[in-house]
Amino acid sequence: MAKARAIIKRRKAVQNIKKITRTMELIATARFRKALDRATQAEAYTRKIAEIVADLRGTSSTVAHPLLEERDPVRRAAMLVLTSNRGLAGAYNGSVLRLATREYDELQEAGTPTTLEVSGKRGIAFLRFRRIPIDASYTQFEDRPQFEEVEVLANRFIGQFLRGEIDKLQVVYTKFLSSSRQVPVTETLLPMTVSQVGEDTSRHPARGAGASSRGRVPYEFLPDPESILEEIVPTSFKIRLFKCFLDAAVSEQIMRMIAMRGATENANEMVKSLTRQYNRARQSQITRELSEIIGGAAALE
Repeated sequence: MAKARAIIKRRKAVQNIKKITRTMELIATARFRKALDRATQAEAYTRKIAEIVADLRGTSSTVAHPLLEERDPVRRAAMLVLTSNRGLAGAYNGSVLRLATREYDELQEAGTPTTLEVSGKRGIAFLRFRRIPIDASYTQFEDRPQFEEVEVLANRFIGQFLRGEIDKLQVVYTKFLSSSRQVPVTETLLPMTVSQVGEDTSRHPARGAGASSRGRVPYEFLPDPESILEEIVPTSFKIRLFKCFLDAAVSEQIMRMIAMRGATENANEMVKSLTRQYNRARQSQITRELSEIIGGAAALE
């Protein structure tokens, strides 16, 4: 009887955990849909503003901007790592942190001084455990990052780049490609390039094919491309950095949703297995009691 009671107690514990994981799955699903809507809305704006920057640069070979200038050699770099504040998100944090540590080690081996900044409690705890020095940490970015908060970081990075304090900015995060594919990547946001135009159209093959067949839309720039570029390039950088935070938020929620769904399914299997064990234990107990009764009756005869 003691074994059967232990199985019942364990089954109740698993059922309670199942309720928690199921609730977390539903919460992650709701947050994922909201985050996906924000990322989708920002994607069209990011793609279009990148196309405008490409068109501005294509008007003349003399059109330039300090944020577009390549610096060789790179004397000092900055790295921003985007992780989550909470766990239970599958391989989300582990994949990003493995990539970040590998990139950081490569910069150290190349002799490039690197400023490391981390967003998310999980990344902060991991890098401190690895005794990797962190120059700045942020925990205010949740599943709904605000543009005003990201703009503060963007303005600081722009100022550091223009003053020559950094020659390159890398962002390590999980890029959202589709509901079934999220990839940890390292993107160089400073100095800026226009290669992201091809990346955005590649995510929408039909849209990209139509755009290529029609060609670029001819623009008339007033007062001149240089003045417009002076305003639009910093804005493009801020939007790209904000898009990194949005992609990271979407990827975190969908990976947490998948992880909690898997945990709920595993809990269901454990409940079924424990129920079978309980039935077998109860059956053995009943059989033993019947044998004792029959044996006692036979002894009385």
